[in-house]
Formats: sequence, C-alpha cells, structure tokens
Amino acid sequence: MKLTTHEIAQVINAQNDYTQLPDVPLHKIEFDSRLIEAGDLFLPLQGARDGHDFISTAFEKGAQLTFSEKTVPEPHLLVEDNLKAFQKLAKYYLEKTKVPVIAVTGSNGKTTTKDMIASVLAQDFMTYKTQGNHNNEIGLPYTILHMPEATEKLVLEMGMDHPGDIDFLSQLAQPELAVITLIGEAHLEFMGSRENIAKGKMGITAGLHGELIAPADPIINAYIPENQKITRFGVSGEELYLTKLIEHKDRLTFETNFLNTEITIPVPGKYNATNAMLAAYVGQHYGISEAKIKSALENVNLTRNRTEWKKAKNGADLLSDVYNANPTAMRLILETFQSIPKNEKGRKIAVLADMLELGPTAPELHKGLLDTLDFTKLDRVYLYGPLMKNLADSATDQPVSYFSSLPDLEKALLEEIEPQDQVLFKGSNSMKLSAIVDKLV
Repeated sequence: MKLTTHEIAQVINAQNDYTQLPDVPLHKIEFDSRLIEAGDLFLPLQGARDGHDFISTAFEKGAQLTFSEKTVPEPHLLVEDNLKAFQKLAKYYLEKTKVPVIAVTGSNGKTTTKDMIASVLAQDFMTYKTQGNHNNEIGLPYTILHMPEATEKLVLEMGMDHPGDIDFLSQLAQPELAVITLIGEAHLEFMGSRENIAKGKMGITAGLHGELIAPADPIINAYIPENQKITRFGVSGEELYLTKLIEHKDRLTFETNFLNTEITIPVPGKYNATNAMLAAYVGQHYGISEAKIKSALENVNLTRNRTEWKKAKNGADLLSDVYNANPTAMRLILETFQSIPKNEKGRKIAVLADMLELGPTAPELHKGLLDTLDFTKLDRVYLYGPLMKNLADSATDQPVSYFSSLPDLEKALLEEIEPQDQVLFKGSNSMKLSAIVDKLV
C-alpha cells in the first residue's frame, strides 16, 4: 500500500486537522491489532468487540496512525464510519494503480475458480488474488489494499449473503472481466428464491466494464443488462463447453471446444473441470499460451478445505469437502464419489451433515437428496444434524445411520472405518466435520 498519511486523509475526507500529522508512507492497513507492525495503519471495526478498544494495543505494536469514529489520544483520522472510509480508500487505490480486476462469483466453485484463474494469469503477469475467503465488504477492500505494488492482474472473489452484496463489491472493484460459476441454492434463507440468487449474482455487472462469462442457465436471462458482452458456457452449442471428460479418483482429464490440448488437473469432481475450463478461457482472453495454461492448471495449488483426498491413520481414503454445502454442491460431490471405483475389499461410505442458510425449504431440500444417494454404490451413509434427520427419516430400509451429536458421530466413525474404505465428508463449515477429518488423519 503506497499511500501517505495526508493522501489517505484527503481521500476519506478526514474531519480533524490532519495537517499536524507527519506526511509519511503507511506500510499496510490491518483491522486485527495482533497483525499490526511498525508503520501500519489500524482500522478499528465493530465486531464482537468495538475495535476502538484496541487502538492503544495497535500503537504499542508500532501503528503509525488509526482511523477513528471519535477523538482519541493517538494520531488518528476522524471519520463518521471506519468501514466506509476503508472501502473508499480501497476504491481510490484501485483507480490510482489502474490494476485490472477479474471478478469471480457463484454459488459453488468461486474459490477454486479464483485460484485456477490466478494460477493461469501468473504465467505471464504479476498476479494477486483474494486470500482465503476474504470475499465480502471487509475482505475485498482488504485484498485490494494488500496487493503487492508490482501487481499487474488482481483476481477478486465476491461472496454474497444478502441482496445487493455483489452489486456493491462490483461497483467498488470496477472489474474488466467477470465470471459467474454457477447459480445454485446457497443462502436461500436470505435470498428467498433461486431467481433472487440469480439476480444477486448478476449484480457483478454493476461495475463491470467488459465481458461477462456466465453459465447457460436461462434463469439469468432476465437480469442481463442491455449491451452487456456475455460468453455462455455449459453444454455443446454454447460458446464454451467440455468436449471430453474422464474422472479418476484424484484427478480429472478434459478437453474443451476452444483449446487444442488435453489437460489433467490434480483434483476430483467433474465440476472442477468446468472451473478449470473457465480459468483456461480467461487465460486465453489475456493472451496466455495453451502450453502455459496447461502447465498452470496441471500444477495448481488450491485453497485449503476444498475437495481434497486425505489419508486416515489406518489407511482409509477420505474425500474431504467440508467448507460449505448446499443441495447443488452436495449432489455434485455425491455423483463424483459414487462414480469412483471401490478399493479392493473396501467399502464406500458417505458422511453428510446439515446444509445451512436454506430458509423454510431446508427440510424438503435435505429430504430431496435421497434421489442422489445410490445404494448400489454406497455401503453406508452417516447423517448428522437436525436437518439431515429429514433425509434419515425418508431413507427407510437403507444402510443409513443418523446422529444428533458430533461426538457420537466421531466415536462411531473412529470405531467403524476400516483401512480399505473410501469415505466422503460433506457439510456446512459450521457443522464441524473438519474436526472429525482432522482426528482421522
């Protein structure tokens, strides 16, 4: 972040006399006082605690300056709203640096697609991307203000919990290229309907100054702005589609209609072939050679806790996909898991936990997963959580075990998983299946 005290004060319209402060460069901005280093700018935000309570701690750690919504003894810039000032500063910094933004959103696959796009673009450009899941009204400006000074391409993930979230992030980031991976059922509790989800995701066009890459799902058609350049992907006949797909236990091989090469990526799940195809297209858009696109995707490093094979202490194979869950994502990973050949003398087991934020339709959406469970390929299914009780009650006469307690589920799995088994773990992050996976490995 190459900005000085006075420059920042002018951008955010500081209400106090900042001219008395030394006009020095600030190294970076942090809202967690534990991360403050000498020369940093502190951002007090309202969370479980009021960030203003940590201003003195930040200065003890070397902060040069702080934003503040009230007069404090430490050197500060007085503003009405710290978060809005932070967001305004991030937008200014993007305009100043003129770094092109590639925006990515979607109900599923946005983090993986973001990682893949960044990997491809890094072949020819100094590329920075959203770290972890910093994809909201705090995380996105934080990413912008933390990008290295030499950045040539910025890949920003945009998350959505409520209507208008993506519109705001797009207007802040002003992307020149945008990708929507999928319109699913995530956050139905707050969005109300899949149509509202589609409208919300299409908010990515609010600040877009270029091409939109979007699924060939007709649900978005009503929300495409007039004169918006759009490239659709999906089945044969669209602008982008897969012409070949071979699934393996821990990798995928695919070809597309626009590349003259076969690519093998080191992750399972046929949906990841589509994510990789989108990254390849973005690379081609920016002039990356096919050879470099292939190399980048075949050696991609993905954010933790996405679909990942792990080895249990006893030798069992664990397919962990425990970061988030909605019916679309659950069905996709079950289809992938069920298509993988069994280990010799081993069983195939699915451990499924509640999918959250689905609103009043949640019980029916959980029950509806029964159609995807193929008990000719699954030896046992373990279900956990009050919502999964709906699925358990509808799966009569099937090898299904239901648990209302995480410790009870953990105890059963530790006792019953055998060395040749393959076990899928899928559920919303807050259901804490990751803790069981960690115990097993």
